[in-house]
Amino acid sequence: MRKNLGVKTGVIIGIMLVFLWGIFLGKDPAKSIDSMKKASQRGVGAALLAGIQENIRLGLDLKGGTHLILQVMVDEAVNSETERAVERLRDDLKTKGIQFTEVSKPVDRVDQVTIKGVPSDKTSAVRDMAAESLAEYDLSSGPDGALILTMKPSIVRDIKSRAVDQSMQTIDSRVNTLGVVEPTIQKHGLGENQILVQLPGVDDPTRVKDIIQSTAMLQLKQAYGGPFATEAEALQSAGSLVDKIILKGTSAAKGGADGFYVVSRSSVVSGRDVRRAEVGRDDAGRPDVNFILTGEAGRRFGQFTAANIGNLLAVVLDNKVREAATIQGEIHDQGNIHGNFTDQSAADLALILNSGALPASIHYLEDRTVSASLGLDSIRAGVTASIVGMALVVMFMLLYYHGAGINANLGLFLNLIILLGFMGYSGAVLTLPGIAGVILTIGMGVDSNVLIFERIREELRLGKLPAQAVDQGFARAWVTIIDTHITTIVSALILFLFGTGPIRGFAVTLAFGLAANLFTAVFVSRVIFDAILKNKQRGEALSI
Repeated sequence: MRKNLGVKTGVIIGIMLVFLWGIFLGKDPAKSIDSMKKASQRGVGAALLAGIQENIRLGLDLKGGTHLILQVMVDEAVNSETERAVERLRDDLKTKGIQFTEVSKPVDRVDQVTIKGVPSDKTSAVRDMAAESLAEYDLSSGPDGALILTMKPSIVRDIKSRAVDQSMQTIDSRVNTLGVVEPTIQKHGLGENQILVQLPGVDDPTRVKDIIQSTAMLQLKQAYGGPFATEAEALQSAGSLVDKIILKGTSAAKGGADGFYVVSRSSVVSGRDVRRAEVGRDDAGRPDVNFILTGEAGRRFGQFTAANIGNLLAVVLDNKVREAATIQGEIHDQGNIHGNFTDQSAADLALILNSGALPASIHYLEDRTVSASLGLDSIRAGVTASIVGMALVVMFMLLYYHGAGINANLGLFLNLIILLGFMGYSGAVLTLPGIAGVILTIGMGVDSNVLIFERIREELRLGKLPAQAVDQGFARAWVTIIDTHITTIVSALILFLFGTGPIRGFAVTLAFGLAANLFTAVFVSRVIFDAILKNKQRGEALSI
């Protein structure tokens, strides 16, 4: 008995030391120690508080910051795929020598491509070509002998889902580059194709929003003329718009003239081909953005510029011409973007290009800012509620259960250490609902102790000895405790899977707190009872 009790006590002490390490030193002990050393000048308490603050991450509602809900315009991603299919079809038809009058997209459908003017004797050849190179499309016949390619519904769904995932990755890359600490970027379960973004401690939300929203879709296109004063003049110059489009823009090469440009619908290279972008200076010392293309894109760009010396090249950013200049010679894998940049805007553009282009534009559905002072008020209120709740529980347990109440209160204290240590190790975010989860965990811990203690009292009233009463009390309360904890943990799991932001924080603290409570309320409490009984004389009363 003595040996077994010593082993159990050692296990408890070891577990407590492990979780105390998590509270004060966490995953990065060197960083935590450095913070504690800096704060040690203000006293031991300040040093310990610095260690806790280093490892217990605060959520948006406690630290302050920006809360955004973004809608990804996924139809644009589908539209980009069908535009690439248009270019591929034109090239394939020309390569195979098949005549056609037009390959285009219907204005009202983002998932369709129409081929017109194919001779009837070549229709089967087009069908075979489409089946081989465009297997993701279904081919059908349209009016006047046209052939219609419609993207399969499963492919459309996959593109839309991928667009949301890529948007999340791109936003995460941009936000992390800006140095935002512990951002939350995840799918918003309350809407279709929506993203939740929470940025704790952001001091310039406007700039961050602009960087997040910018698609930064860099495209190098052939330009056929501009700037034209009006869109009508540009249209008259273009003639047919089958393979051309009209864009607004400003040309640094033409003295910053604004107007309309006629450019090719397809791009020679795009933002996806950018390997690296950085801030540079033009001949006048003004900031610009230099970019380097990938190897394959550089070869493609070199071939294009070699074949178009003397023609115009348009640098298009977010569907707006930023520069249009004459191609003087063959250009391979490097270029630059001029414009009316400030140092900050040039740095932001380089950051966006380096993090990749969003696959589709995004719209803000919700924009909410939590001030740091409001977050501090929330911390005070939450901590005050926790302290008051804990104090009332401690007093009740001591008054109602006497000596056994000390047992229960010690278990609650150890439970809190385990929960905070887990958060320090895992990096889980503490939110205001998370504090509510801590308080609820305290309540569940008390409930477990009440069940056990009342069972022990019943056994004592039946005349059993204290050791027998403790054995029977724990044995008979165990099933009920397991049942209540498992059902609550399942509820917390559902909240975690389908909830967002602070709701997940509540679910995490509640679930792990309940798991810790099973350890403290059953194992630790039983060890304490065994230690007390070991030192009692046979027949001596148990304080409960």
